Amino acid sequence: MLKRFRVTVDGRDFDVVVEEIVEGAGAPAVPAHPVAAAPALAAPALAASHAPPPAAGPGAQTAPLAGVVVGLPVAVGASVAVGDVVAVVEAMKMKTEVVSGAAGVVRSIAATLGQPVEAGAVLVVVG
Repeated sequence: MLKRFRVTVDGRDFDVVVEEIVEGAGAPAVPAHPVAAAPALAAPALAASHAPPPAAGPGAQTAPLAGVVVGLPVAVGASVAVGDVVAVVEAMKMKTEVVSGAAGVVRSIAATLGQPVEAGAVLVVVG
């Protein structure tokens, strides 16, 4: 079975084709023919506005992974305890609850429903 992968080495992208070899049952230990690498594809350029998220300050509850904000069950001024859900981020149809790491009052909500976020993006600030 042939599988195609993109591999990045020292900042250069290479498309490679890999053949799975199942030993036993008369299969050769090495491929009978060499597998040539496909021409490398250029890496997509990042938009100028794509910058790493700003450093989170005290009380900032951040996205643990890149995804889309699908839940904000708190409001500014609400009291939260450690472990309370303050946001929900969905990635690849899996929902991840973001829980407060601090007790206090919700000071601000930096995200909106449906907003794509990067890992580390500030979602809610508790103080």
